[in-house]
This record gives sequence, structure tokens and C-alpha cells, in this order.
Amino acid sequence: MPIERQPFQQIGPLVAADGADRQPFHGTHLPLGSSARDLSDPRPDANRWSANTGFLWPHLPFCDRIRAAAAAGFDAVEFHDEAQRTDPAVLHAALRDAALPVLSLNVAMGATGGRAAMRGAEDDARRDVDAALALADGIGTRAVHVLAGRTGDPDLGQFVRVLRHAAGSTDRTILIEPLCSAAAPGYALPTLDLAIRVQDDVGAPNLRILFDYYHIETAHGGAADLFRRHRARIGHVQIASVPARTAPAAATHAFIDACRRAGWTAPFGCEYRPEGPDIRPPGRS
Repeated sequence: MPIERQPFQQIGPLVAADGADRQPFHGTHLPLGSSARDLSDPRPDANRWSANTGFLWPHLPFCDRIRAAAAAGFDAVEFHDEAQRTDPAVLHAALRDAALPVLSLNVAMGATGGRAAMRGAEDDARRDVDAALALADGIGTRAVHVLAGRTGDPDLGQFVRVLRHAAGSTDRTILIEPLCSAAAPGYALPTLDLAIRVQDDVGAPNLRILFDYYHIETAHGGAADLFRRHRARIGHVQIASVPARTAPAAATHAFIDACRRAGWTAPFGCEYRPEGPDIRPPGRS
């Protein structure tokens, strides 16, 4: 069955929840791992890869996934919400063994994939943010991804308020990610245009978009052009093949090359389902 794509359309800002006038996003916050002191690589033209522990090794205990990422040659790791269910001492030991930076982690996801836009859940969503930020502080995570949640009745004004709370509580990067309806039906942030609308209304320089090639290409098509157009808004990039969501194929590598030509130097998050037991960063053996 063919995928029905939604053409990207820039749409106007949300009405600010506090009645204030919000200026369009003008970000100066660096993408994850992009500064000269972060993840330095003696090969200036080399891509760098962050292992998404939730996708690459779902069969392993969480801390063993972190060690597996290091053994496989990845440059960094990123989590869903597994770390919040792990004994801190055990987690610190695994991170010490792996000696890899943690690029990002999610707030608590639960059965609904977050709840920041779920009507009536604002207090709980703020507590989720506070807990994730405390964990990020404890393990040196660069960013926290605040998930909107799957709901038939999203409250985007509430989502904006939760994001303002998150962005105002830390100097770390706060991420929001559009998830395509084909993979996450009912998710309250299904398109890039809506994510931009939310980002503009929040008006915080440390709020960035997590640009997942699989979701953007599936929802809109033309992911490379959209990346170039909105490069300044983006804080992290994830990759997978389309439509299988397996290891990067030719079209994904073309997108990666386009990102590099547009000036992207930060690691690419590997959020895909491996097709075999030998899991390595793309292009490395």
C-alpha cells in the first residue's frame, strides 16, 4: 500500500498560551556534539554515529546495550527512557566502561509515547521533564527529548507551556520530534510544519527539532531539501532506510551526504532495526 505523503506547508504560529507575542525562532544553540571540543575526530570528513540503544539491541539488557555500542565502534549513544528505569550506580558503571557520550534521552514515554500534549496531563508532564533533566544532569546527557504523546484530542497550548518549562529549566538542548502517522498513528506532533509552529511559539533558543529522516521522508518526501531549508532549527538528526526502517540504504546515504554539504558535523543517530547480528556503524567494518 503506497504511503500518503503530506506536502510540507509553513503554517502560522499557535496562539501563545500566555497571550504574549512570540517572535519566530532565531537559534544559536549548537547541534548535539557539534562544537570543537565535542566528539573530536582526527578524520575531518568522517561521519560520526550515535547508537540508539532502544532500536539496535532490544534483546539485550539496557546496560549491555551501552557496552555493545562501544564494542561495535559507535561514537556516542542515545536512549529512549530506559535509563530512568535503571539503577543509577549500574548505569554509571556501564557509561564508565563504554566511555561514550550520551547525546540524548527521552522523558518517560509510558503506553502513550509521552504526555506533554495530552489534555489534563500538564502537571505530570512537567514532572516527567524535571525527572529527565535531573537524570541528564547526573550522567552528562546533551539533550532531553520531550514527547507529545498519542492522543485523539491534543492540547498544543499545553504542549507549548510544558516546553517553555523544559527550556527555561536548563541550558541543555530540548528536542521535539515529528513522528509520521504511518509509524505513530495518533501522535500529537505528526508533521515538520507543526513542529516548526510549536518551536516558534515556544520561542526558546535551546528548543530544537529532532529531524528523523525516516519520519520526515515518510510524511513529506524531499527530506534533504527540508533539512537544508530548516538547518538552523535542527538539533539532532536520526537515520534509517525508507520504508523498511532498517540500516541506511542508498537514498539514506544521499541524505547524509546532503546534510554534510549543508554543514552538518554532529553525529547521526542510528535509529533503525538491524537486519542481522553484526551491528556496526554505517560504512564501518
